[in-house]
Amino acid sequence: MEYTRKLSEKLSVEQVKIELLNTAYGNGHTFLAKLDPRTLFIWYLFFGMAPWFIHNKPVLIGLLVFMVITTITAKISPLIILILCLGLLGQGGYLLIASWFFGGDLSVILPLIILTMKVSIISLASITVFCSMDPEKLSNGLLKIGVPGQVSFSIAYGYRMLPSLLEEYHHVFLSFRLRGKAPMKHGFLYWRTIGYFAKIAVLSFYPLLLSTAKRARTTVEALELKGSFYAFNHPKVKKIKLAHLSFRSRDYMFLAFSALYVFTLFVAGNI
Repeated sequence: MEYTRKLSEKLSVEQVKIELLNTAYGNGHTFLAKLDPRTLFIWYLFFGMAPWFIHNKPVLIGLLVFMVITTITAKISPLIILILCLGLLGQGGYLLIASWFFGGDLSVILPLIILTMKVSIISLASITVFCSMDPEKLSNGLLKIGVPGQVSFSIAYGYRMLPSLLEEYHHVFLSFRLRGKAPMKHGFLYWRTIGYFAKIAVLSFYPLLLSTAKRARTTVEALELKGSFYAFNHPKVKKIKLAHLSFRSRDYMFLAFSALYVFTLFVAGNI
């Protein structure tokens, strides 16, 4: 019962909201968070795409180890790591069962392990990069590389609104529970209760969508009154806003170390 209570506390809506806020704003003291966002974009451009074209197993293992180290350095939330692991296990297990169902044998395990390794490398690189930048830094970085201002603002706005949307969804879900009637009997393997909660979870999305659309319209009108869309497209305003972004020695050192590590991996893998 004690372990169940601790697990329920970790999976509560309030705890999930805290973890999301820590992910978006709580990693500013790490080494990766102090890098220029363009440095992280360049780094992610390789580690987010190159693993698909690499088939050397020692190289993939080395890249996976490097991603694990960077993920630990970035101090990623355990909740995000748990969701990633569940997704990888679900995907790998689904493919393994499907391959055996259609006549496969144990020889399919190795290709599935390689595929899971590639997906893990790319996923860890994505988590490391985007959890090391707060919404404002991510928006400024995208604006600096030429992404339209409306797009960069929309991404930052999505980061900011996610905890609020989660809390509002929880309130709608509870209101459906208060007005509804739960099954008197759980049924075999709690199938009645699971079906009841699944139905409520789906129905709760509709009021949330309406509320989100109304809130987005109010936000757009407020931004238009303040002249934000003019600022997005005005070169002088963008120059002042992005004046603090610059490559420093730690950016070059990080990219150089990453390039040297990858080069060493390829040399050792070929040998």
